[in-house]
Amino acid sequence: MSGEPSPPEPDGRPGAPEVAEPSVPNVLGLPGTAALSLRWTEPEADDLAPHRVELRRLAAAMRSIIDSLTATAAPSEVIEAAADGLVQLAETFASLHYGTVYDGFAEAANAGADPHASFEHSPFIGLANPLAPPIRLREVDGEIHGWVTFGSAYEGPPGCVHGGFIAGSFDEVLGAAQTLSGNPGMTGTLTVRYRSPTPLHAPLHFVARLDRVEGRKIFAVAQLWHGETLCAEADAVFISIDFGRFAHLKEAREAAERARLARS
Repeated sequence: MSGEPSPPEPDGRPGAPEVAEPSVPNVLGLPGTAALSLRWTEPEADDLAPHRVELRRLAAAMRSIIDSLTATAAPSEVIEAAADGLVQLAETFASLHYGTVYDGFAEAANAGADPHASFEHSPFIGLANPLAPPIRLREVDGEIHGWVTFGSAYEGPPGCVHGGFIAGSFDEVLGAAQTLSGNPGMTGTLTVRYRSPTPLHAPLHFVARLDRVEGRKIFAVAQLWHGETLCAEADAVFISIDFGRFAHLKEAREAAERARLARS
């Protein structure tokens, strides 16, 4: 593994740094309200509670189904049987209590929270979220690196990742980078520049870093690479927030969920 950049691209931009994809993700966490001296490293599957292991397994199975259903040549009888089984499964979950836990948020976990919850269910990095690709993140020498392969469910132009998913992924990766400021916030602006088509079913590599901090504004930049090809780049401004405000958002969310359950 080398931290040196690859040879320059023809237009003068350096290639993606050669940082090996980790076998176990290492995602930034923020157990306190501002200090980044403590970081959460995702545990091995063997160290997880059985419930969380099964949530991951269920999400992985659903992710596979979603990917297959985007373009399937299965005969009608197979599709009918699968639909019957999924309808029964959907009815089983509909009869159970919906969860209302939202500890922390995708870029940082609030004080006293279980940091696993938000990371596990993030729509972009959550191993327990069937909608997530998922992106695997690691901090290396003050930069955030992300590895992902987008399946058929994320297709936009033929054979290419939809630009909306690329933008959302940048928001997640840049969100991790801005936590390096020590006083993270929420996205204010996000600008994406698409440089070349981003292929499906191919290993992709995000590289993000904290650029600067100006008062409450936190600036971060990132690139998305396929090998030596720069697919897209982005910059974002995050606005540092009072974590008390985030607690109010969480309380409002849970109140709305309780009201919705009472009506059902």
